[in-house]
Amino acid sequence: MPSARHFTLRFSCPDRVGIVARVATFLAEAGGSILRSSQHSDSATDRFYMRVEVDAASLGISLETLAARFTPIAEELEMDWRVADSAVKKRIVVLVSRQMHCLYDLLERWRSGELDVDIPCIISNHDDARGLVEWHGIEFHHVPVNKDNKAAAWRKIDRLFAAADADTMVLARYMQILPPWLCEAHAGQILNIHHSFLPSFVGASPYQQAWERGVKQVGATCHYVTPELDQGPIIEQDVTRVTHNDAVRDLVRYGKDIEKAVLARGLRYHLEDRVLISGRRTVVL
Repeated sequence: MPSARHFTLRFSCPDRVGIVARVATFLAEAGGSILRSSQHSDSATDRFYMRVEVDAASLGISLETLAARFTPIAEELEMDWRVADSAVKKRIVVLVSRQMHCLYDLLERWRSGELDVDIPCIISNHDDARGLVEWHGIEFHHVPVNKDNKAAAWRKIDRLFAAADADTMVLARYMQILPPWLCEAHAGQILNIHHSFLPSFVGASPYQQAWERGVKQVGATCHYVTPELDQGPIIEQDVTRVTHNDAVRDLVRYGKDIEKAVLARGLRYHLEDRVLISGRRTVVL
């Protein structure tokens, strides 16, 4: 029987013949039992993407040793790669404003064990979520953001993220636009849930915009944050049907349900090392 613990190797590299065989042979020679494997060859970019889970017990070596032995192959094949240990919990910092439905959902999934992460702290530009967060035994930081203190606020948030030794920053309906330098400093680490089926209806009040256009579907998008507003690589999306009978408040209600599910799925894909960024797109394996 395979152990519960596994190492996940993911990478992208220029496409060529024999990549899968090379990786599989390396793992087999190390005694590794492959639990899951998926790959994608992108003909448009001539780039190859792969994700492999290998039973840690079957290898009998540490993650560091595995990485050291794999490095020459990665260098030869010009890989952008990483290897992760399922026994090491990822650490996330959640940012939220006054709408807390996504935060409630993430905390419920975390308490039930469905979201197997550490949450060292939660940051908000309002004090509304303090009671909820502290009831869950999580450290809460109120960092107000206004036109007079934005630069200092962003620096403080960056310091808190670093102090938390976190892997991922989750914007769970955090209604502030992050500065370009912060987005670039943590590229591929900041996830946002946008209450719209991007690229439509970017920015504020997307449900109002959608209603005014008479849309027949509303949705939500989980994407990586980049300096360009609401244009980061998309991880996950979903939609639901609406009709002319639905008012803006109905669209908002439908949308909240979708936002929670889409953020949870997108975050899970990210934490499980399933998402590889390809320019403005993602490959989710």
